[in-house]
Amino acid sequence: MSYIFPKNLYTDVRIEHLFSTEIRYTLGELNECKVRQYSAAFIRVYDGDRWYYASTSNLDAIQTEIDALSELATENDTLEETQIFQNFSTEKGEKLVFTEHKVSDVPLEDKISLLQSIMPLMEESAYVKFWTLLYVDEYKVKEFYNSKGAQLSWDFQRAGFFALFQMAEGDRQMQEYFQLGKTRFDELKDYESTLTALLEECAQFMSESEAVEPGAYTVILSPTVAGFFAHECFGHKSESDFMMGDEATKAEWFLGKRVGFDDLSIIDSGQELGSGYVPFDDEGNVATKTYLVKNGILTGRLHSAASAADLGEAVTGNARAINYEYEPLVRMTTTAIDNGTSSFEQLISELEDGVYVKGIMHGSGMSTFTLAPTRAYYIKDGKIGKPVRISVISDNVFESLGKIDGIANDVEVSASLAGCGKGDQFPLPVGHDGPHIRIRDMQVQ
Repeated sequence: MSYIFPKNLYTDVRIEHLFSTEIRYTLGELNECKVRQYSAAFIRVYDGDRWYYASTSNLDAIQTEIDALSELATENDTLEETQIFQNFSTEKGEKLVFTEHKVSDVPLEDKISLLQSIMPLMEESAYVKFWTLLYVDEYKVKEFYNSKGAQLSWDFQRAGFFALFQMAEGDRQMQEYFQLGKTRFDELKDYESTLTALLEECAQFMSESEAVEPGAYTVILSPTVAGFFAHECFGHKSESDFMMGDEATKAEWFLGKRVGFDDLSIIDSGQELGSGYVPFDDEGNVATKTYLVKNGILTGRLHSAASAADLGEAVTGNARAINYEYEPLVRMTTTAIDNGTSSFEQLISELEDGVYVKGIMHGSGMSTFTLAPTRAYYIKDGKIGKPVRISVISDNVFESLGKIDGIANDVEVSASLAGCGKGDQFPLPVGHDGPHIRIRDMQVQ
């Protein structure tokens, strides 16, 4: 693709070609069956002072949009000397890894049949009173061109299903979900035994659980919850655009600060296949593997070209947008707590009293965070005990990192289909992985 870029300005063009499917059943009734395809582009021009944006679904109009934006901008013959200009991509290349297994080649009937095969598991449970099944897939090819000579193309794909169910027995109720996300449709299999076991566990939990006695507890998080913790309770604080121009925050979050014990390392990487896979970000920069925390020390954060220039740090390839209608923001890719040196059994056996959090519905956090568990269990005398209902777990981000005193060597790769929100951009595919971790003195209610 060849465009005429204006002189003494920075310009880039991000084109995306999307195929997606969304199918939803509720209590056996088909609610939605939607297949979407489009090609569209996001164009932006920068003059050293401000950005000018446009988006279009007419690819033949891209040059016209470039010309119109350049008329609004002011030529800047010193722009190339600025750090932000130097941070913009000059990459060239192609990375198309899903072309032989595209979800767009899978018949719609096969996707419907997948959901229909899950229905009997829901209908056979005497306790499930409401359920909904959602299948989603997405295949996206992106092209990127800029006035520094970058020329890139890459693809992204995911497919999976989400099963939300509500159980009831007398006046007792609970809600839980099961999800399976992969990069290929043919990998969505062998879920029956896992889902069946979850339904059985939830029925028992609903019948036998008691309300937690509020207070401070040592908490062990399952790998799923630990990955969620890494994303919600620390990862957002690593998105450095919130620090731009804020000297107090920069001073609080200085690199080299000790935030945890030696076994604690937290990584963000767009390089691994999965929900957070992005070989290049939406500014054309290579996605990196960034240690946010290494051996307990704050060692890095996530950057776009602009935030890296503002903080005087290296670009990490974390400028991302949910689609062609939006400008890129600093966003996570796959955020993970790295393996520790303990075993799950050791973390449990060393604990006289505590709580094991096995499932989670949602959470949020910046300086402080909250987690809303679905299933949790008391720990007594080094063993998992009675099921316990917890509304919320909360703590301060930095303080909680410092209170982690055990990390297992059992990282699990998330099968998440959930998306992350920031500003008005939701949902952005991300991954969050982790092992079992143990945290002292968390507030549990």
